[in-house]
Amino acid sequence: MHTLEILSEIDKISEVEALIDKVCSDHSVNEDLYGNILIAVTEATNNAIIHGNHKESSKRVKLNVDKIDKEIIFSVEDEGSGFDFNDLPDPTAPENIEKPDGRGIFLMKNLSDKIEFFENGSKVNITFVLHE
Repeated sequence: MHTLEILSEIDKISEVEALIDKVCSDHSVNEDLYGNILIAVTEATNNAIIHGNHKESSKRVKLNVDKIDKEIIFSVEDEGSGFDFNDLPDPTAPENIEKPDGRGIFLMKNLSDKIEFFENGSKVNITFVLHE
């Protein structure tokens, strides 16, 4: 298991990327899955920093990584009040195509094998299945 706690500052994403690199190297993750993990987990971290903690550097984002059987589970948790993850606009709908944001969770869902929200949306588990 790996853990990381960062300040809510965008430039701390490099620490998250280093953690992802280590986890993927430790578990011999192939290049395609690595790319999916990198995008989904950094997107979740960005959401935690920007939307969850509102870029308040006094607040932290916690990451935990577990491997259970053939699954790697990345947990990203912020100190915010959460959000209604069941009521998200579809970023592929015509009225949303031109909007600059709103694609993060869509990407996370489509790049991972499973995504689950907890604690009113202030915690997300993103699961990837390792293929050998």
